[in-house]
Amino acid sequence: MSDTNTLKKVERLIAPIVSDLQLDLYDLEFRGGTLRVTIDRPAGVDEGLDLEAIALASRLIGRELDHDDPMGGHYTLEVTSPGLERSLRTPGHFQRSIGKTVALRLRDIVTAEGERSERRLQGVLIAADEQGATIQLNDAALTERTVPYDKIDRAKTVFVWGPAPKPGKQAPKKPRESKVKDKQPADEQAGGLK
Repeated sequence: MSDTNTLKKVERLIAPIVSDLQLDLYDLEFRGGTLRVTIDRPAGVDEGLDLEAIALASRLIGRELDHDDPMGGHYTLEVTSPGLERSLRTPGHFQRSIGKTVALRLRDIVTAEGERSERRLQGVLIAADEQGATIQLNDAALTERTVPYDKIDRAKTVFVWGPAPKPGKQAPKKPRESKVKDKQPADEQAGGLK
């Protein structure tokens, strides 16, 4: 049985489990004796994937694969999240990442006109369909470039860190409360005026 047929059979077995856990099957690959099942929260859910959800999915998927044995041999099951900087391999991956910063490495850097283009592109993913993705480059002109998927060698989202404090500068300190309490006149402390 080919890897493609095996992966389709595995996908049919585990898709209901992932769906019952209210998760999405983000990716599925078999490489080097490892079956990697990548799961994620549904698109539009801001909450990240926690370790408990991954552990539960791993137990249930492992039990189902042990029962049906679609792989036929020894392999390692790895259930994981796509991570902060996730690989983009399918049109669905690109569509879920619209609005995020992405980095692309292209396969063919010679254009149809015979000119050489940049091999690496980075910018904000502004559109994606079944044929390709459009990114707004990080250049001065904010150029938009549409790239067909068959021209992309690798793609991933890029986590953009917020601004760091300038070297030598410390965060502003909170004003300290005074340790000295308001002093009352001695007669008031003694229980009244004399």
